[in-house]
Amino acid sequence: MRMPGVLALLVALALPCGAGATESIVTGLSQNRVQITTNYDGSSILIYGAVKRDAPPPEGARLEVIVTVEGPSQPLVLRRKEKVAGIWINRSSVKISSAPSFYEVTTTGPLTDILSSTDDLRYHISLPQLIRAVGITNDAENAPDFVQALQRIRLDESRYRMAIGRVQLVEDTLFRADVDLPANLGDGSYKVRLFILRGGKVIDSQERYIGVRKAGLERELFNLAHEQPFLYGVISLLLAAFAGWAASAGFRYLRS
Repeated sequence: MRMPGVLALLVALALPCGAGATESIVTGLSQNRVQITTNYDGSSILIYGAVKRDAPPPEGARLEVIVTVEGPSQPLVLRRKEKVAGIWINRSSVKISSAPSFYEVTTTGPLTDILSSTDDLRYHISLPQLIRAVGITNDAENAPDFVQALQRIRLDESRYRMAIGRVQLVEDTLFRADVDLPANLGDGSYKVRLFILRGGKVIDSQERYIGVRKAGLERELFNLAHEQPFLYGVISLLLAAFAGWAASAGFRYLRS
């Protein structure tokens, strides 16, 4: 779908249609499916939308937009190594029931300026609230340090991202955000959440989903490894043995 046609539709939906100052959002994605093939090196998703009103926009606090993309969650055990008698060993640990494999927050402005702590707690938007929301299941003394370490590591790996000021907002009505998905995506359903806010409070929100699936040879190998691990192991050993024999035969031929 071409963007001019999309924007025209969103503008039409956003036109005033009656009395009562309410605001809601209509949204769309440039694609809702991603196929991971052998040459997949990442993709970019355009997330766009408009604010639908039945009256002129209220005066005062400006409109803000937050877009989040959340990958499938998984349980984690975080361990801290400590040096004991000259040897580094795992000592304290924290178990988290689940944490997103990928998470990006894209906003029109600094998160602390446009989102109240109350609504952050309610909707679990910021990284600290998102990870705390899933629940720490054992009572480690330094649990906040473990959570901060998890955030730092995944931010460094670009698995967690904060894109402040990257949502483009036009005349308090149309908005768009470009989200770059990394090459090391895992299979699953990626949840997209969109929020519009005024004065730090969420006015309306919407959820959409992006399906990520392996395709072609990658999917066949993935299915074989998980559904028939013994057969997968045998085939891997045979291929390794054949590759070793072929390399040896090639070197003998070159020396002769």
